[in-house]
Amino acid sequence: MSESPRSNGPKIIAIANQKGGVGKTTTAINLGAALAEEGREVLVVDLDPQGNASTGLGVNVADREKSTYDLLLDDAPLADVVRETDVEHLWIAPATTDLSSADIELVGNERRSSLLHDALRRPEITTYGFDHVLIDCPPSLNLLTVNAMVAAHSVLVPLQSEFFALEGLSQLMLTLREVRQTANPGLRIEGVVLTMFDVRNNLSTQVEEDARDALGDLVFQTRVPRNVRISEAPSFAQPVLEYDTASKGSNAYRALAREMLERGVALTA
Repeated sequence: MSESPRSNGPKIIAIANQKGGVGKTTTAINLGAALAEEGREVLVVDLDPQGNASTGLGVNVADREKSTYDLLLDDAPLADVVRETDVEHLWIAPATTDLSSADIELVGNERRSSLLHDALRRPEITTYGFDHVLIDCPPSLNLLTVNAMVAAHSVLVPLQSEFFALEGLSQLMLTLREVRQTANPGLRIEGVVLTMFDVRNNLSTQVEEDARDALGDLVFQTRVPRNVRISEAPSFAQPVLEYDTASKGSNAYRALAREMLERGVALTA
């Protein structure tokens, strides 16, 4: 099922960590906005039943007539699900709480792990001209996250700068390895990004040192700071780049987008 990014469509990145509260949805929204600011056409696929990425990009619950649930379970056309946001070049496939039952409904489906893969390879996706698809995974290693990994070219892991942060990665890596062996041999780790980083806190520095010792170049040089503007932006249904374009949080996500793009060029050179 694996294919090279851009050979048959956009580069697909699953943003995953089974632990909640690590900045996963925040990264999906703001990395998407930063890539869009670079002129890339970006689709954020909200695969979390909480639908926070959808809310954070301005899609009210009442306006989500078709969602990623319909995309997966009912083979809804992409055109019925995908919609533009107020951010130029940035699109969203919103989620609803219907996704909460997806695991149960998918159990008897023999294609249960590849539904998102198939949905994102439909010929009509090329009409949008997407360069990147960012999948905001739920905070668990369930069938939805497995669908994201089977669909993706790579996995981006937000890592909160806190005690025991690295210990939580072991199960994620095991799941990634299993998906490689069974369904998506080309799946790779896009990188690990340190989030909620506080330069005044010795613990953040220690977590960074431990992460770089354990994971080496997989850890992005860019660190996303603990920043009040990042926290405030979702309540205004905006990425932080729109809410406060000059904030430290905005600049960090711009730097992350540039670093990711530069890494991609280096890997294909």
